Amino acid sequence: MEIIKDILVVYGRIVTIIPLLLIVTLLVGKRSIGEIPVFDFIIIITLGSVVGADIADPSVNHLPTAIAVISIGLLQRLIAGFAIKYRWFGKMVTFEPTIVIKNGEFMIKNMKRIRYSLDNILMMLREQGVFDSSDVELALIEANGNLSVHKKAEKNNVTIEDLKLQKKHVGIAYPVLVEGKIYTKILNQFNLDDKWLLQQFNKKGLKPEDIFFASLTANHEIQYSLFNNKSASYPEFLN
Repeated sequence: MEIIKDILVVYGRIVTIIPLLLIVTLLVGKRSIGEIPVFDFIIIITLGSVVGADIADPSVNHLPTAIAVISIGLLQRLIAGFAIKYRWFGKMVTFEPTIVIKNGEFMIKNMKRIRYSLDNILMMLREQGVFDSSDVELALIEANGNLSVHKKAEKNNVTIEDLKLQKKHVGIAYPVLVEGKIYTKILNQFNLDDKWLLQQFNKKGLKPEDIFFASLTANHEIQYSLFNNKSASYPEFLN
């Protein structure tokens, strides 16, 4: 009976502490999940430790754990607010961006200071699509440990702006027919109706039941995929 009681206590703690942890995590904010600066990383580790001990050990008092979770979340919010308001304080609780490559040359002292090896930097460059460090004008390790890369001007991809060309604006494509069902409300937003759509497909010798998916742009351009599309034939990929 004692074992069953302990199991029920554990389940009870899970269904109460996990929602509380979720609320506190949302209170902490998206920044902690998306970037994980050093201080926020410590907060998350601490939260995990507190909650883990509470769930795993029925002898731990549940209420102080809940109070601890809320207190840790509020502390993070307070520290984050100070870090945003006072930059000098922000430098104390997180890492500053560190330059590791400048004009194609590795900043060895900086790399040693933040304990990043040459292999670490080269791997991170490859993840950015850079396979030659001489192509890099500036690269730095951000506070969250990611590598930001700025290539030399002659190594950047040519853009439409560079060529002084006017790119046609296509806009967003909205679904107007999915698995044979017409979305009349979307058509009405373009001042169109089912009859207009059926006419477009009739011109191509198609019926709604033949179409798996169709979308419409603001320019009234239609793209569609058929249920049985035999026109496209591609080689199989090897397993």
